[in-house]
Amino acid sequence: MGFLDLFVVAMVPVLKVLLITLVGLFLALDRIDLLGSTARPYLNNLIFYVFSPALVSSQLAGTITLQSLASLWFMPVNILLTFIIGSVLAWILIKITRTPPHLQGLVIGCCSAGNLGNLLLIIVPAVCNESNSPFGDSTVCSSYGMAYASLSMAVGAIYIWTYVYIIMRIYADNSAENTKNVSIADSESYTEALLPSSEKSSCHDHSVHAELPETMSEGKKVTFMERTFWNFKKFAANTNLKKVFAPATIAAMFGFVIGTISPIRKVIIGDSAPLRVLESSASLLGQASIPCMALIMGSNLLKGLRRSEISVSVIAGIVVVRNFFLPLIGIGIVKAAHHFGLVGSDSLYQFILLLQYALPPAMAIGVMAQLFKAGESECSVIMLWCYVLAAFSLTLWSTFYMWLLG
Repeated sequence: MGFLDLFVVAMVPVLKVLLITLVGLFLALDRIDLLGSTARPYLNNLIFYVFSPALVSSQLAGTITLQSLASLWFMPVNILLTFIIGSVLAWILIKITRTPPHLQGLVIGCCSAGNLGNLLLIIVPAVCNESNSPFGDSTVCSSYGMAYASLSMAVGAIYIWTYVYIIMRIYADNSAENTKNVSIADSESYTEALLPSSEKSSCHDHSVHAELPETMSEGKKVTFMERTFWNFKKFAANTNLKKVFAPATIAAMFGFVIGTISPIRKVIIGDSAPLRVLESSASLLGQASIPCMALIMGSNLLKGLRRSEISVSVIAGIVVVRNFFLPLIGIGIVKAAHHFGLVGSDSLYQFILLLQYALPPAMAIGVMAQLFKAGESECSVIMLWCYVLAAFSLTLWSTFYMWLLG
């Protein structure tokens, strides 16, 4: 298949995403207001609690088996590498552009976390259903592609709501604390001048000792178990465990259980399974998630049309990191993994591993920016430009990936 044919195959799915996104943007306009600030949360909740879990569980249960897990173990590692490499590139970008402290966590989040669920769930089936797709039979390609994309979505959710959540929370807290310290510096120094020295030290040390176990604060020897428990407790306090174990993640666990345990699989999966109606109903319900995700994506981008104080250099840097450096590095990592036998010869699986490096930032970054009140308008502007340019970059990278794998 020629390069031009591959370009057409790659362009059609991205255009579909772009068109549905534009519809969502149109529906969110104030004059239309079908996906405005009132309706959007309801649709978001339907996707979060119903459509996505149904899609993830049905796709994983139908395609993942105990034997196939041996070839899928590299995907969580690959996704983790996208987060780590993106964070390193973001740190370099922050130093070059001298990004303001209150936006540094946002920059790291946008560079490290890609849209590992929504876009793959839309793009992969569309590529498979093209008549001249390089991945073989459309039914088999779509089935396995959706399973790979669902696994990517589940693993990505765990990383986003642990790794990125903690980073953005730390930067937001530090920025808020620095602002507070500047505003109360004069009154704080005046108060300290009135306090005796013993009371000053007790005030400064209270927060430190409050976080430590009693034995550590008393200077006694701490056992390994006590220190481990304290570290786990501190990690849990800084992690949004409710989002880590989101409905889609729990649904992925159920999908794995159903798919990998043979007796359960025979009862639910297959044309002759007694409870096949459960799987078919979940699959039917899950199909609604794909267009709804694209509509929500478009409605969320509306905020990015408003002005923001973020510098052009920061936006350009994030776009270059996500659309140029990460995809190039990803090619080296996936090809090396295949060379050393860490990844099998399945071209569709390698294609998805490569795509994970070329995706625009995850929409969950915007949720975190709203949650921490750090760079909300700036995040909308970044998302707008990243997704507009991703329409072109994803087409080019998808074309190149298919040519490379072919």
